Amino acid sequence: MKTYYDLIDQTFEFPTREFNVENNELMFNNVPLMDIVKQYGTPLKLTYLPKITEHIDHAKLLFRNAMKRYNYKGNYTYCYCTKSSHFRFVLDEVLKNNVHLETSSAYDIPILRELYKAGKFNKSTYIICNGYKRPLYTQYISELINDGFTNCIPVLDNLKEIEAYENAVTAETVNFGIRIATDEEPNFAFYTSRLGIRYSDVNELYRNKIQPNERFKLKMLHFFINTGIKDSAYYWSELSRFMYKYCELRKICPDLDSIDIGGGMPIQTSFQFTYDYQAMIDQIVESIQWICNKNNVPVPHIFTEFGSYTVGESGAVIYKVIDQKLQNDKELWYMIDGSFITQLPDSWGLGQKYIMLSVNNWDNPYQKVNLGGLTCDSHDFYNTEAHSADLYLPIFDQDAEDQYIGLFHTGAYQESLGGYGGIQHCLIPAPQHVIIDKDEEGNLRSRLFAPEQNSEVMLKILGYGDAEPGMTELEATEAAEEREEEELVKEEN
Repeated sequence: MKTYYDLIDQTFEFPTREFNVENNELMFNNVPLMDIVKQYGTPLKLTYLPKITEHIDHAKLLFRNAMKRYNYKGNYTYCYCTKSSHFRFVLDEVLKNNVHLETSSAYDIPILRELYKAGKFNKSTYIICNGYKRPLYTQYISELINDGFTNCIPVLDNLKEIEAYENAVTAETVNFGIRIATDEEPNFAFYTSRLGIRYSDVNELYRNKIQPNERFKLKMLHFFINTGIKDSAYYWSELSRFMYKYCELRKICPDLDSIDIGGGMPIQTSFQFTYDYQAMIDQIVESIQWICNKNNVPVPHIFTEFGSYTVGESGAVIYKVIDQKLQNDKELWYMIDGSFITQLPDSWGLGQKYIMLSVNNWDNPYQKVNLGGLTCDSHDFYNTEAHSADLYLPIFDQDAEDQYIGLFHTGAYQESLGGYGGIQHCLIPAPQHVIIDKDEEGNLRSRLFAPEQNSEVMLKILGYGDAEPGMTELEATEAAEEREEEELVKEEN
């Protein structure tokens, strides 16, 4: 019978630059995963930091190549979309690469303040502030601008937002962007995005609210569609429509010199993933330039906000198979020591597929399986791959050997969507999180960012024991110590 290695080797072009097998065990970016499992145990989340820098460098190269090929006169600026992962270790790695930032919430701003105090970026760094903004968000943005963050650009999402800055901002100049409300994909439930300002209102907003104010300048138009950067008639139609609006507005607004084409560069979710990154960026740059030349306006500087593309492929989740259950004549379940619903919510909520591979036992025969999570919810399963309706893993003797599996390219959004550090379905704990990096000599090094969530943390959140709702962890610990002292005094008396 063929081995699991034979199956993968015959189905895909394997090994790849990212995945290979040594001594019957999987390597991920040359990280020996079984060594990590033996050191830390499972379930665990893993972040391989060098992958972040690799992707940032790749995107910069794509635009540099395209702009050189078409003699494009504008500049390219890479912004990181913070909502894809707010973790400090991610932002530290991102900001090593001389990139800029995009925010979507008031609570992004205190994070940026901390990073600025730590010297991770300076006041000339672009901070693109997106999203529908409540008063606290506009207040924080105004304070950034007043404090000399000259390239902090609030992107107006509705017609009234600009009023929040008229009195709050005391700086001499406020640079604005406007988000255009694009049409949704034809099969979407709504015709036009709820986000942004409709095309017919943009010129009026500029003439009535921005142009008359000597301190206000419109510098940027913002464009984003949910499908991301995709070679489809829908994408090219919306991008062209956006660029014609840019050209129209540029003729009456000489300060306008930039466009933000958002994020949405795809990541690999299968070994059969095919996407010509350079061809797509070439076509974007060429289209922008062609429309601008046709309308006799200067080409704009181009900004992007890559989130998933920045961090997605840096992440992995590793589980141990803790039981095998044959529920009828043909449905074999491998039960894992974690949960898909709580730890990979996109796999459940959106049907998102990831690269799934065995971590060990590659020379064992294989069989069709279903993967089951620990919650009592019938939807807590994973049983197909992006390229196939079936899932295959090694056959193993549960009494004689362990079996580990990995799901890869899980680094974007899963912690925030899953409510990291909070209360999960069936009180499944957040798994431990391990960071993999390289030292100055290029040697791999690992560290534990956070241990597995424990019952004390859950009790505190839920208001049990010595913790009270709203208590900090320190306050809860102090309360527990005081109670222990009181008990000791009672015993002594």
